[in-house]
Amino acid sequence: MGDVVKVIEVLSQSDKSWEDAAAQAVERASKTLHNIKSIYIENFEAKVENNRIVEYRVNAKISFLLD
Repeated sequence: MGDVVKVIEVLSQSDKSWEDAAAQAVERASKTLHNIKSIYIENFEAKVENNRIVEYRVNAKISFLLD
């Protein structure tokens, strides 16, 4: 029997970078999910205040193998 992969959608944010927001998404998801195999960043967004970026946001899909 082949592997079954599930995909969930998560939102994450960081005050450092989009890469950090993605890393935080995987780190947080790994607390309750096992066998994470990939992350697909679907959308990038940033919050701007006083003409500078103050928060980086990602909309991501995380894939993992079901037990």
